[in-house]
Order: sequence, then C-alpha cells, then structure tokens
Amino acid sequence: MKPLELDVFLCRTDNFGVLVHDPETGFTAAIDAPEEAPILEAATRRGWKISHIFNTHHHTDHVAANLALKEQFGCEIIGPINEAIAIPGLDRTMADGDSFLFGDHAVKVIETPGHTAGHICYHFVDDKLLFAADTLFALGCGRLFERPAADMWHSLQKLAVLPDETAVYFGHEYTLSNARFALTVDPDNERLKSRAAEIEGLRAEGKFTIPTTLGLEKETNPFLRAADPAIRRNLIMEGKTNEEVFAEIRRRKDHF
Repeated sequence: MKPLELDVFLCRTDNFGVLVHDPETGFTAAIDAPEEAPILEAATRRGWKISHIFNTHHHTDHVAANLALKEQFGCEIIGPINEAIAIPGLDRTMADGDSFLFGDHAVKVIETPGHTAGHICYHFVDDKLLFAADTLFALGCGRLFERPAADMWHSLQKLAVLPDETAVYFGHEYTLSNARFALTVDPDNERLKSRAAEIEGLRAEGKFTIPTTLGLEKETNPFLRAADPAIRRNLIMEGKTNEEVFAEIRRRKDHF
C-alpha cells in the first residue's frame, strides 16, 4: 500500500486547509472546506480531483466551501451525525467509534465534544495520522462554545491514548500565541521553553507549525497536562480535580 500524500496550505486568515491523496485509488479528501479558492488552487497544483470532504464540525470556517466543491467535483461529504442538520451538502454521517475505508486506508472516527457539541476527529489508524481540527491544537485546544470543560477534558483524553508518534493536523495556526500562553502556566518546563523558541523562529520566517505529534503535545501542551504537579502548584490547585485544573487553564487562555 502506497503512503498517503498530504498538501497543507492556508485558508481564510488562519485556517489550515489539508488535502489527503491516496495515489493508488486517486481519491483526494479535503479535511474540512474553509475556503473554495485555496482548496481549488492546491488541487489544481497537485493534479488531484477532490472525491471527499471530511467535515469535523459545523462552524462556517470549516464548511463554507462544501457546496461549491460538491458542485464542481461531485464529492462525497462526510461529517458528524450530531451536527448533521448544520452541515451543508452532507451525504454520510459518522458517530463515535465508526470506521470506514479511504481506499485501503482505515479511518476511525473519534467524537470529541467541547468546541462544538458533535465535533469529530478522523484517525487514519495505520498511517498514524490524526485530523483534530478545533479540538486539539499545537500547544492548545479549542474554545468551549457548546460543551463544558469536563467534556473537552474527556475528549482530549480520548486523543491522548493514541500512539505518541501520531502526527496531528489541526485547524488553525494559533501556535505562537499558544506557546506564549503555555509558558505562563508551565514556566519551568524545559522542553516547552525549547519548543517555544523553535516556534518563534518558525513564525518569524513565515513557516507553518503543522503537524505536531501526540508525544510532543503530552510533553508540552498544558491542556493535556492538568495532572502535572508543577502546573498544579503554579495555579495553586494541588487539591483540585483534573477537570477543574483544565477548566482554569482554559479560562486563563480565554483572557490571555
């Protein structure tokens, strides 16, 4: 089985567009559809025809180009069952634990409520790829618009058990701001300090910070580290639950 090919590019202001191409079948999936023109440019540049859209949640900046791409390519749109009514052009719904094949590549659906009520992530199991959209960012997580902090903490734990080498593709280029915030709650983390410096350099050169890996996130992302004693001491929350510590970190980031 030939490896998948990926193309990553910016849409809108800070959304990442991602095309996933299977060279054996010719299938090409857009991970969400933030904006028509950049997606078409990438597909044309690579000579790929978009066969699928894998929507993660209903927000406009992730579904805005659904209908335009469907009209042009006749692509199949897959998305979360719990947000089906809000996703334009949806053909097939997915629930937590569902799986399907993209060519010969197994894809498992992980429901991660928090940012929205029915947000899903796509895990390409054998390829060790996770498309986490607005659930898990490099050094961050999504804002809590439709579900409480405890739900998002649980969702993040579902992702954290995947193999450390899993490459994580996320929905937005927020990493520099996330790194600066992370240092305020985990200032003595040497790996985080090193990573923050690397990110400063990358962004100064206009380079993307995508992808990350789950192993790296578990070492440096405070939103996955609510149980860490140093973070708890810094927040003066030694006796609190993981959910409470996570909620406080999210609250602070909202006002950072």
